[in-house]
Parts: sequence; C-alpha cells; structure tokens
Amino acid sequence: MSRPPSPPPQLDGFSYVEPLGTGGFADVFLYEQQMPRRRVAVKVLLADRLASGAAQEFSDEANVMAMLSTHPAIVTIYQTGVADDGRPYLVMEYCPRPNLQQRARKEPFSVAEALRVGVQVAGAVETAHRAGVLHRDIKPANILVTAYNRPALTDFGIASTTGAVSEAAGMSIPWSPPESFRDPPQGGVRSDVYALAATISTLLTGRSPFEKPGQRNSGADLISRIETEPLPPLGRADVPESLSRALERAMAKNPDDRFPSAVAFARALQKIQIELSHSVTPIDIVDDHQVERDPEEDDDGLTRVREVVSIDPGHTATRPSATTSPVVPATPPPARGPQFDPPVLSEVPEVAEVDATVVRPPAATPPQDDDPTRVRPPQVVDPQPASPAFVAAPAPAAPPVAPALVPAPVQGPESAPVPEPGEGPEPAPQASRRGLLWGLVAVAAIVLLIGGSILTVNLLNAAPPQAKPSASPTADPQDPLSALTPTPTDVTGAPDAQGGVHFTWTNPKPQTGDRYLVTVVMLSGDGDTKLVDKPETTVAAQSGGQTCIDVELRRADGTASSKVRGCAK
Repeated sequence: MSRPPSPPPQLDGFSYVEPLGTGGFADVFLYEQQMPRRRVAVKVLLADRLASGAAQEFSDEANVMAMLSTHPAIVTIYQTGVADDGRPYLVMEYCPRPNLQQRARKEPFSVAEALRVGVQVAGAVETAHRAGVLHRDIKPANILVTAYNRPALTDFGIASTTGAVSEAAGMSIPWSPPESFRDPPQGGVRSDVYALAATISTLLTGRSPFEKPGQRNSGADLISRIETEPLPPLGRADVPESLSRALERAMAKNPDDRFPSAVAFARALQKIQIELSHSVTPIDIVDDHQVERDPEEDDDGLTRVREVVSIDPGHTATRPSATTSPVVPATPPPARGPQFDPPVLSEVPEVAEVDATVVRPPAATPPQDDDPTRVRPPQVVDPQPASPAFVAAPAPAAPPVAPALVPAPVQGPESAPVPEPGEGPEPAPQASRRGLLWGLVAVAAIVLLIGGSILTVNLLNAAPPQAKPSASPTADPQDPLSALTPTPTDVTGAPDAQGGVHFTWTNPKPQTGDRYLVTVVMLSGDGDTKLVDKPETTVAAQSGGQTCIDVELRRADGTASSKVRGCAK
C-alpha cells in the first residue's frame, strides 16, 4: 500500500475484518454483513475529499454501478450510505481473487484465457455504452475476479455520459488512448475500446502496451509513445496473427480506424476463438429494451434469457456447448450392395476436445421418416410381394416309371425253353423302387437349390435405390447479425434558421421502438453523441468546413446497424 489506510467506519449490521486497498479518493475494507450473512467489500470516501467534488463523483459512481451491476461481468452494488463520521460508503460484492493486474504481473495469461476475459468484459462495456455511460478508466487493476472465477469490471468513479467530453484527471496513462492527452481532451465509445484492447495486451505480456523493460517509463515517456509510436509486437509465438491485427485496429491512433463499438471488438475476438478451435465465449449484453423471450423457446447454450442479449457466433466448427448435442454430418451410403452395419459417422472438422465416445444410432430403434439427417441403409426391393429371400423353383413333373421289360425268346437249338403262361422272371424287389424314388427327389432338390442360388445372385446384383440428396445445401458459416438490422440511407443535411444543421435520413424497414444513435464527427475524433426517436436531428454547425454525423439504427431488441455518414456545408 502507498499509504496507511484510513480508520474503518463503524457500520450498523456490519463487522470490520481487514483492509483491502487504498486509492487517491477512497479506501476499501473487508466487512462481514450480519443479515444476510456474507462477506462484502466496502468502499469509503476519504474524509479530506468531502469538501471537494469527490463526494458528488462518489454518489454518481454508486448510481452508475447500481444501474449496471445486474450484468454478470460488472461488480454488484448491494447498498450505499453515510457512516456516522460523515463519510459516504458503497457496499459491494467481495471478489476474493487477485485482480487482473496482479495476476498478469505474476504470470502472463494464456491466449485462450485472455480471449475469454476480453469477450466477457466487452459485453460489460457494451452494456454501459448502451446505457449512455463511458467507463473512461478500463485497465487490468479495475477488473476484479469473483469467487466463481469470472471477471468483474469495477471503479466507475470517473464515468461520464457517452456524449460528454472527457477530462484527463483520473485517467490511467498506460492504457489511455492518444485523444485523451489532447487539449482539450477528447473521449468516446472508441476510447473505451482502445483501453479494453490495451488491457488484453497487458494480460498477454504482463506489462502495459508501451512500457519498455529496462528503459524509462515515466508518464511523459508513455504519453509520447502512445501518441507517436506504433504498437509494439507482443513477442509471443503462440499469439496468432489475427489477434495481433485485432489489437492493432482497436488501438489505432485515429479513433475512426478502430472498431466502432465494444461488441464489434468482441465479435472479432470470437472469430479468433473459432479460428483456434477454442470454446466460443458468449457476449452478454444487458439492454432495457430487450424483448422478453418465450420461456418455451429452445436454448442453444449461448443465449441468456430476459434482459440479457447474447450474440451467438453461429455453429461454425466449434466445440459444442455442454447443454447441446453435437450435430454430426451423415455419411452417404455406398454406391452398390446392401448395407447391414450402421454407417460410420464422419468426423466434425475443427472441433476442440472431441469426446472419445463413438456415437452410433441405436440398433433397436427404426429410423423415422421425419428425421432428414438419419442415414438409412439401402433397401432391396423384391418384385414379388411377400416373397422369401430364396424362392423355390417349381418342381418338374416326375417321369413315369417304365414297366418291367420281359426279354423276347430267342429261337435256336441252344435256346431256353419258352416258359409256360404264369411263369417268368421274378418282379424287381420293393427296395430297388425306393432307391429310384429317392434318386428322383435328390435330383429335384439339386434343381431347386441351383434355381434359388441364381435368383439370389440376381437380387444381390440389383442396384440399390439411390439416397435422396439433402434439401438444404451446405453453406459457409455466416455472421448471424449481418442481416438483422438495416443500415439507414439518404443521410442529408441543410442549414436551418437557428444557425445549426438539420439532418434527415431514411429507415429502410422501420419497426416499433426504433431509435437512432447520432454522433457528430470531428477532426479530433467522435464528438457529441445522442439518441433520437425520429429519423431527423439538428446539430451545431462546425466552423470552417463541413458538418458531418454518423447515424446508427438501434432496434428495440438491442441489435444495431452499421454506421452511415452524412455531411452538409
């Protein structure tokens, strides 16, 4: 600690445990709340700050965090009050793990964890922006870690509205964008995007982006590098080029060259997760205008219900969620011959941590006609209904039994005497007739066997019916938000009688609840931002040139269009 902590106040219903940290405006202590019993962090304003504007900033921070703390990545505010000694205090969620600054200094984060934290915190930042609040001091030390190992953004002490111009006081130089050091300072949504990217860079390297080991790293040195030097490389072989490009864009010197919003930056990080075959982290956004979801709707595992908007990256070759079943593409049947074994399932491409269990369709369950994804073995169609596998050929008629032949008498002196009537050779014994009958039966059986074999061969050589092609062709993965919200068109402006510029535009597909985020474009970066209900607005005219605005359509369900720019002289 840089100084000893101030004396902890006596709070009704709370028991003091120990100090947690000190700051320029307040100290943080660990207390145990009696009812309900739990450990809480209590932030207490310093007594010597009561006479300045810090008390109002402290109250503003309480209101902002109370408004936003329903988000899973923002520290929860339980209550506020004024202690007996006159110092205001905030009772907050206690996060027992070290903050991200302490962790990164000890050991840099893995790429997978840095991406996960980046997406989660980006959802919190986007939620604040949609509520009209800029954080203005995003840095690793202001991201705590809950008992469930989730990041939680805190310290909205210098937050302002998205349309306000920032002041340099209170900002942390190593993670601040170049426009915050101008005279007068500038700030906007893209300034928070810069600070978030600088925070991710710190998690990967263990130091702030423009800090140089072994060299001077004073505030003046850092400001000069932030304003003039390109972003130094991360120096890690396991960081993909796509992540380096995303950080470079988010930390561009010109705010117009950065990602236009925190959610756009988060979606870029999701694509890198997909590229690396990592689990895709959902983007949680709390929006007051989110339409209530039907409780009977199926949950795809990446969706938060009620007021939480979750942006699904799509089903692009990623590890399936724990609450969903993997979709396994079917293997087409072989070209010829019957199939008796279940087909072997093909491997899902680019899947991380695939379960080693081989999934086969149950043998006892016949395939249903309403399941188009099931692979059915080809069926052999018999032209004769209800015929057995082997068809017996009709037995040929048995040949008639020839009568016993009596040799004719041979005349001659040596011939035997002619027998008298009634005399003659003995008839053939009964056993010889049975032998002849069994021989005929054996011949008939052989004929039947040969005929059945020929029929079986013909049936086996018959071409099986061809499987019908799937009705839905395979397509490349698409961005699920690319076509949700149309972009406004025909942004035009003209001077009005009061000396301002009146702009109008067209909503291609208007819906109930549509609003428009209008940002005045200035040479030094984004200017004032406001939310209007109609496709028109009036802004102050810019001196010495054109007056330009960026217009973005905001739906009632929380989705937003791309920005479109219009200018007028």
